[in-house]
Amino acid sequence: MVWNDIETTNRDALTDLQDQRLRKRVSYVYENVPFYRERFDDASVTPSDVDGVEDLSRLPFTTKEDLRDNYPDGLFAVDREEMRCLHASSGTTGKPKVVGYTESDLDLWREVVARSLTAAGVTSDQTVQNAYGYGLFTGGLGIHHGCDELGATVVPIGGGQTKRQLEFLADLGSETLTCTPSYALYLAEQADEMGIDLKSLPLSTVIFGAEPCTDPMREAIEERLGVTGVDIYGLSEIIGPGVSNECAEAQDGLHVWEDHFYPEVVDPQTGDVLPAGEEGELVLTTLTKEGMPVIRYRTGDMTTLTREECDCGRTMARMDNVTGRSDDLLIVRGVNLYPSEIEATVLDIDGLAPQYRIDLHREGELDEIHVTLEESPTYGGDSEELREEARARLDAQLSFSPDEVEVREPGGIERQETGKVQRVFDHR
Repeated sequence: MVWNDIETTNRDALTDLQDQRLRKRVSYVYENVPFYRERFDDASVTPSDVDGVEDLSRLPFTTKEDLRDNYPDGLFAVDREEMRCLHASSGTTGKPKVVGYTESDLDLWREVVARSLTAAGVTSDQTVQNAYGYGLFTGGLGIHHGCDELGATVVPIGGGQTKRQLEFLADLGSETLTCTPSYALYLAEQADEMGIDLKSLPLSTVIFGAEPCTDPMREAIEERLGVTGVDIYGLSEIIGPGVSNECAEAQDGLHVWEDHFYPEVVDPQTGDVLPAGEEGELVLTTLTKEGMPVIRYRTGDMTTLTREECDCGRTMARMDNVTGRSDDLLIVRGVNLYPSEIEATVLDIDGLAPQYRIDLHREGELDEIHVTLEESPTYGGDSEELREEARARLDAQLSFSPDEVEVREPGGIERQETGKVQRVFDHR
């Protein structure tokens, strides 16, 4: 089932639409955003040089630093009084990234989230328990907007309140839960402690996002909660949640709603556009945003793209689950490492819980990496044997051996009830 027939349109017709919308949007930002006019002039490119998406590589990138440097509204294309809503990032690493929405942008946001919910299998007669945070973070309100557009009932509980989350799942009979993947697993742990059998509830779908989720973590969510796990993707700089979403039918990549958001994958070092199937950094261009359109925004998220038709019938490009961020790359003793590499390894080991922590230290001139893991509550074997197995698997999969591998008892790694989970602690 699709929300809009354009999701299954043929590629030629879609490309024609993208070309038309890109030409209009490039002219629009050149005329209305001094930042882009200056960037285009510096690159010796004018709107007339861009005939369609094939010419996108001629345009300069936009980065998160550009948004912060132009704080709060230097990238807005309309006057402040035309904005109906403002959101912002947390700003924990500097000035927050402020984004604005006109009435037209809010209509667009509602539509793409409704599309995403529909792809996940949500229908208008269902109830969605929304455990994403509300406020400046776009997650909670974005999902809420989509539920309104779809006509589904929404329970706007927000993040945290884990005991009440579980009580509401049981008492209100929500069929869908939206939250981060780490929080879904935390709910499963707390449900066990409270004696709640999640598999006996009407809950059938978890739509998770805001954090990378490996296949082993998805499998753990589906097994522990007795649900279908579906990945949603978005970021405030583009629209919020609703940039792309997996379909429940295939669970084989996230459909990018590319009539509104044009995707590229580039080499994170050179910026060169990569062919389909090669992993690189996702770059997005908004084709219809009015209040704060962005051109070639470097998301920092690492993924691949395919434009082959999905088994569900949708023809729009699919991105793979985000494996990590280009700026999450860890360099330990001169070796490149993404945390997702450790996650994929440890979550594939029977006896380990889907929890881990990476601590980086420097002893003199040398880097050290300490990996902390946790036993599954159902593991009944020898803890030292489990630790040795984990170390052997990490040694085999990684380009170096961790300096220390510790396996703690169940619950031994501190949990987070709200926000994105922190896995890496760099003490260097």
